[in-house]
Amino acid sequence: MMQPFSLPPVTSPAWSPACLAPGPDLPGLPDGLLPALVAAAAPDRLALVGGAVRDLLLHRVHADPWRGLPDLDLVVEPAPAAGAAGAVPEPATGSPALRLARRLRDRKPGPLLVRSLREHGAYGTVELELVWGDQVLLLDLATARRETYAQPGENPQVCFGSLADDLARRDFSINAMALRLGDGGDLLDPHGGLQDLRQRRLRLLHGGSLADDPTRIVRAARYAARLGFSLAEEDQHQLQATLARWPWSWRPGDPPAQAPPALATRLRMELELLLERERVGDALAALQGWGALPLLDPALQADPTWARRLAWGRRFGLPALVCWLAVAGDPLPLAQRLQVPHRQQRLLEQGERLTARLACLDGAGAEAWSPSRWCELLEAPGISPEAVALRLAAGQRPRRPLLRWWLRWRHVRPALGAQELLDQGWAPGPALGRRLRELRRQQLDCLGG
Repeated sequence: MMQPFSLPPVTSPAWSPACLAPGPDLPGLPDGLLPALVAAAAPDRLALVGGAVRDLLLHRVHADPWRGLPDLDLVVEPAPAAGAAGAVPEPATGSPALRLARRLRDRKPGPLLVRSLREHGAYGTVELELVWGDQVLLLDLATARRETYAQPGENPQVCFGSLADDLARRDFSINAMALRLGDGGDLLDPHGGLQDLRQRRLRLLHGGSLADDPTRIVRAARYAARLGFSLAEEDQHQLQATLARWPWSWRPGDPPAQAPPALATRLRMELELLLERERVGDALAALQGWGALPLLDPALQADPTWARRLAWGRRFGLPALVCWLAVAGDPLPLAQRLQVPHRQQRLLEQGERLTARLACLDGAGAEAWSPSRWCELLEAPGISPEAVALRLAAGQRPRRPLLRWWLRWRHVRPALGAQELLDQGWAPGPALGRRLRELRRQQLDCLGG
């Protein structure tokens, strides 16, 4: 009979894996789940990796608050007899992760039920939604693999490998630890993650890490904000050296669609996670402090107004990423490069159009315009209310009439509605529309400034 699985506590101030001893299960994990997964994976081996291992060690040793059970990341390492690295087999037949997922779905060990199974990519990576008793868990399964980057910033070339290979492809040492399941719970720490946890330090795994994948610096800011860690000094130097030589084949000014994934879609995804899930102020301050934002746009690196802009954007219900990008030197090409959704690109484009119109005004004279004249400008075709809100969030001048339009003037309706005019004998058509607009102008100008 399989022995109940338990995770090792860390009690030694030296953080030595040799000092690990049996201890309680991962907080929040149902009893019996991990042994069932280990049994279903046999003869392949299973290891817990990533944030769950990191957060458990922080909780045990530093007494950090438990941040809740994260999505469980498990790596399936092929049994030695079948573990030769090489070309990736077809997922339907060769991926150990997919084999395990299907086995869990079809055999239903214990009280486990697979509610959904989603395969991602050509390598058999699988996302499972499990039900164990009355608890719902998300489980990410991947076959141990190694990566190489043919070109900086491009997607890596991947093939199956060992658990050591899988840890070596990760971003930071604190995320490059693994806990083997089912054979004593050995902790694997080949890159010094325990020591970096002790020093609350983020350290990249090698000197070419940011050239291979520049999104890692955004991830570093996310972890710095969430965990209170600092970036290792040598990695700040790596960042500066990487930006200075710009090793990527694409450069700002080139067609946005030609940017490699790590300077485009993957970078946007990391930024969205930062803006939506993390302590945004700490994370963006870290990126500016490290000098990382020329990766996007030099104007963002020098921008002192992002906190106010994001706060106003939240009030207006605007997308955080669009608000942040609004003061870039050339926001629309940047949004196109990041493959921001088209609706948000249109919002940036309208905001730029409004800025150009306002730049043509006589500032002092325009301040004295009537409300109806401002409405005529701000409600012209090609300018949405959200575009006005975006420019307000960005500190657009003149501020007073824009804010009054947003809060009051745009909501004003004519004294008589269309049906009332029809009842008075007006015929449907252009003349009716002109009369409605005239009545609204009268209502607006009765308000005064």
